[in-house]
Amino acid sequence: MTTRVEIMEPKVNPTARLTGTAILAALVLVFDYTLKYSGLKIPFPWFPDLKFDFTGVPIALSLLMYGLPSATTTSMVAGLGILARSGNLISALMKTAAELSTVVGFWLGHYLAGVSGVEGVKGKIAAYSGGLLCRVVVMSVANIIVLPNFWGVPLEVAYGLMPLIAGFNVAQGLISLGLGSYLFDAVEKRLPH
Repeated sequence: MTTRVEIMEPKVNPTARLTGTAILAALVLVFDYTLKYSGLKIPFPWFPDLKFDFTGVPIALSLLMYGLPSATTTSMVAGLGILARSGNLISALMKTAAELSTVVGFWLGHYLAGVSGVEGVKGKIAAYSGGLLCRVVVMSVANIIVLPNFWGVPLEVAYGLMPLIAGFNVAQGLISLGLGSYLFDAVEKRLPH
């Protein structure tokens, strides 16, 4: 059985890591383009400008399968894909920050739980909490900077939107981490290490 710390720094053949990272990064692009052009992105009910997607799932999966460098790469590919598709640097940077902060926080929570000897359900709660907290903090700060300075939203309105933005980021982080973890568990059961 794999221990918590080994999951976050898996011992994988470098060629397999490179190939797996490339495949998951390509899947990020497929999800982004498919959801964008099919119109299947689901709007957040209380703030429809924010939309749910599944691009974070392969990013979370790359973290669990290949480690933080792989997740960082797939997060960057998500941003580059959005930039290439839309030409909108701010949107690309925001998506990269959102997904990267989620996996970094998850990795940190997972690592600290493992070092502290916390395992099982408590370890998972620590990892998920780290990912969600990091995403909410990073995206709240990013939105306080971006909304007034690049999208012309008055600062007071931007502050007023923070609970909605935080709620969206918790939900989107749970989708990314939850589905990524579910798929990782399914792959781990079926494939030899």
